Amino acid sequence: MPIRTNRGRAAVYRRLWGFPLRSPRHLVATGVAVALLITAIGIAVPHLLGPNRSSGPTPAGLPPESSTAKPAGAGSVPTTAMSTRLTAPLVQPTSAAPDPAALDVAKLWATAWVNHPAGMTNAQWVEGLRPYTTEEFLPQMSTVDPSNIPASRLTGDPVATSSYTSSVQVVVPTDGPKLSITVSKTGAGWRVSKYDQAS
Repeated sequence: MPIRTNRGRAAVYRRLWGFPLRSPRHLVATGVAVALLITAIGIAVPHLLGPNRSSGPTPAGLPPESSTAKPAGAGSVPTTAMSTRLTAPLVQPTSAAPDPAALDVAKLWATAWVNHPAGMTNAQWVEGLRPYTTEEFLPQMSTVDPSNIPASRLTGDPVATSSYTSSVQVVVPTDGPKLSITVSKTGAGWRVSKYDQAS
């Protein structure tokens, strides 16, 4: 006999939703049933969609493949799988004698780095470094507090520790820690792109 009152329906719904919570056995049985249902749906849906449907989204800007084959010679292009392995070795930097201009830039940059008299602001200090620093590295330099720099003068000339056609690694001695400076070749000439304390 059909349920004709809202109170009767509510009682039936309470019994259905409350079934898993009646005992641990009911809870486990409900979990197993839900897992089986999800597995069955995962197996059935690809079969219902058919073999011509792609299993994933198509790349942006490309239409999904048509189920009709193109005749040969009608603009069809044979497709090949993309290789995931490198077919050529990575380009290695070319060693070269250190460019004197790169060493000069490293020395000028280090001279500006140790120049931080009392009262100098970060903006004033960065302006002294700007002519010798890459644009990408300047924002990082703007986070440095010049008053924390433990050096005030250079104590020797820069020495190249490694040199390539596109960059030179230079060590500059100061009255504090030695500076390890990377000078990179840019469209504007040699510019400092990184520095650290030398070991």
